[in-house]
Amino acid sequence: MSPAHDPGRSAGAPARPLATALAAGTVLLDGGLSNQLEAQGCDLSDALWSARLLADGPEQIEAAHAAYVRAGAQVLITASYQASFEGFRQRGIGRAEAAGLFARSVELARRAAGAVDRDVWVAASVGPYGAVTADGAEYRGRYGLTVRELERFHRPRIEALAAAGPDVLALETVPDTDEAQALLRVAGECGLPVWLSYTVTGDRTRAGQRLEEAFALVGGEEQVVAAGVNCCDPADVDGAVRAAAETAGKPVVVYPNSGERWDAKGRRWTGGATFDTRRVRAWQDAGARLVGGCCRVGPATIAELAALLDEGGATPKPGER
Repeated sequence: MSPAHDPGRSAGAPARPLATALAAGTVLLDGGLSNQLEAQGCDLSDALWSARLLADGPEQIEAAHAAYVRAGAQVLITASYQASFEGFRQRGIGRAEAAGLFARSVELARRAAGAVDRDVWVAASVGPYGAVTADGAEYRGRYGLTVRELERFHRPRIEALAAAGPDVLALETVPDTDEAQALLRVAGECGLPVWLSYTVTGDRTRAGQRLEEAFALVGGEEQVVAAGVNCCDPADVDGAVRAAAETAGKPVVVYPNSGERWDAKGRRWTGGATFDTRRVRAWQDAGARLVGGCCRVGPATIAELAALLDEGGATPKPGER
């Protein structure tokens, strides 16, 4: 299928593919969307999490994206991580309206990207099945579903997002290789470039597979422009970057959490932040080309990363292509 024309693409559409930019140097991702929305006063206690605001507060999502653009982000990840047709249906939202909300997630990011005169790519977030159950299952994997069942779940979501015309699909926070296989197969039907990022603990996926096995899945996948990790402890990043670079043979994507711990039962973050922006140099040396932050990493930290990357000549200044 070919993505439908997105009316927002004319404003802020990047001048070159993301893969071309990654071949030229390091590209800066945004940070956590949910923490920025909370900082703006949004209530995310609903099971749909930030996806609820696609219907109830789209202006808040656009404002959050804009905060990251101002911080220097070159890639905006859409508010579709926890969105699903099933989840929307439980809120009384029909299929046609839900498809419109998936499209809106891309349009909001595109509008924020269009506010600056530089390349800003829009990555449509495709979160794991466990994110939609809203019970922390994305940190465990192994849902008891077959690869084919996972394909059936993800296909409508990916089709709806691809139709909105993002620049890339972010297959993110993937806890195990079964789901990675399902996502790659379905994404391969849409013709868009993708990145694949696992959530990990130590040298294994959350489901316990070795990272070498996990990254081997993307070695021959031409549509995969980057592979790596996200939504993990910063302490686990260095080894994961090396494993991705050596096994996948792709530019590495890395965007860890702040280092605080998520208490799924209490639905709150605990502990202190350990994200050290100075580690970006080591990540680059190991093969990282798409870097940023995930949960609890906000615009201030992304601005620090932008400054560090700019010192090394890795990111364009405003107005440059």
